[in-house]
Amino acid sequence: MVVLSASWLLAGFCVLPLATAYPASADTPIEDHSLSSSLSSSSPESTSSGALHPVQDRPRFISHDTPSDHYPLDSIWWQASSHHIPRTVVLDGRRLAEAKRKLEEGDKEMQEVLDNLLRQANIWMEQGPWTVVANSSHDYASQAPYWWANNWNDTSSNETCPYVQRDGIVNPESLEYTSHQDRLSMFTASYTLALAWYYTGNPYYRAHAADILRTWFITNSTAMTPHLNHSQIIPCANDGRAIGVIDFSQQYTDVLDTAAILSTVYDATWNSGTEAVFREWNTEYLAWLTDSAFGKTELAAANNHGAFARLQIAGVAAYVGQYELARSMTSGTKTLIDNYITANGSQPLELARTRSWHYSCFDLVAYTRLADIGVQLGVDLWGYEGPDGQSILGAIDFLIPYATGNQTWPYPELLFFQYAPSDSINAAADQGDEAAKAAVPYIAYSPSTGNQWPLRPSAEQLDNIASTG
Repeated sequence: MVVLSASWLLAGFCVLPLATAYPASADTPIEDHSLSSSLSSSSPESTSSGALHPVQDRPRFISHDTPSDHYPLDSIWWQASSHHIPRTVVLDGRRLAEAKRKLEEGDKEMQEVLDNLLRQANIWMEQGPWTVVANSSHDYASQAPYWWANNWNDTSSNETCPYVQRDGIVNPESLEYTSHQDRLSMFTASYTLALAWYYTGNPYYRAHAADILRTWFITNSTAMTPHLNHSQIIPCANDGRAIGVIDFSQQYTDVLDTAAILSTVYDATWNSGTEAVFREWNTEYLAWLTDSAFGKTELAAANNHGAFARLQIAGVAAYVGQYELARSMTSGTKTLIDNYITANGSQPLELARTRSWHYSCFDLVAYTRLADIGVQLGVDLWGYEGPDGQSILGAIDFLIPYATGNQTWPYPELLFFQYAPSDSINAAADQGDEAAKAAVPYIAYSPSTGNQWPLRPSAEQLDNIASTG
């Protein structure tokens, strides 16, 4: 892997030799791109097994700090994959391809969004890859973030002191389990870098994104075992809980889309063999999610945990080709809408939390992403209404007055981030929801990432809290 040095990043350039080795298969598109049109098709195979050859027309420099309209978007090496549509699970690959076309045509608004994305990508170029391996164990492990030692004193210890829950307040001790933060970094970095590669063609972004996934999931010496048996441990109480499935379910579908984006072309960093091993890992992980006691318990959860568990199973099932399971999970979301969203759009189980705004917004990330998967599988969740008019769009509309600042959130909230539902509002607007369309000009975005919706149009958790439990 080639990582940009700090000095190169500060100077704003990444050196690319004119005769750099380049994968022959990267010039060959993968056909039959849409998920809906490939329900019975097998995984595409590389035609060159990662063979390399020089490309003479690649630019020597790619600027990382100049505006994105200065990028050599007409270069042969960038155009080679410009019309490849990723077979993504949540994201609509056709929308990614359309965004890429707009960048080719010099769309100024899209280029500003790309600048935001590349700023984040350049930060991630200096970090990772990460691994769960510690003391020869390949198991992912984390500590329950909202559980704190009770009656702590000089004679107490982690082994003897009982822990009690303080909802919404993260115990810094939980951060000592480095895999907990590392998995978030892995999720976000690989996704951001893959998108940056897709839109710019910069092979360094691709190489690092691929290295991150290979290190966490594929390389024998560093790969995670495909289960979450030791997630969200409560010290002196247990060595893992079903509720810990959310450590992955909250964002793992980003990783599936990362792999799909990388698989639009094959090269030495990510080829058909790499993709096959990653699919096998996910097949084993899916079996654990559906067959284990933890997986079953989490899927049956009533609040955001159940919604995200359903999202994860649907996403992984779609990725590995188990489409009937994916459809079943997606269609089953209608029952959640009926039971846990009210006619006025509120989510009572989330409003009962100390972080009621966060969890109301967070839960909708799961619902909207499930709806996006449904679009590709022929299951209409965006248009679904329950017997009393309950709907995903209604739940988003419920949040709009508070997201625009027109009203003050009247429920308990330890730390209010106004921009938390901005992606969901954009998603609703894209579905034609009038209230959302009217609100879009007035919603805020994370100051650290800006608005990235046009380049990755599926909802993400935007409020940057230390953890979610």
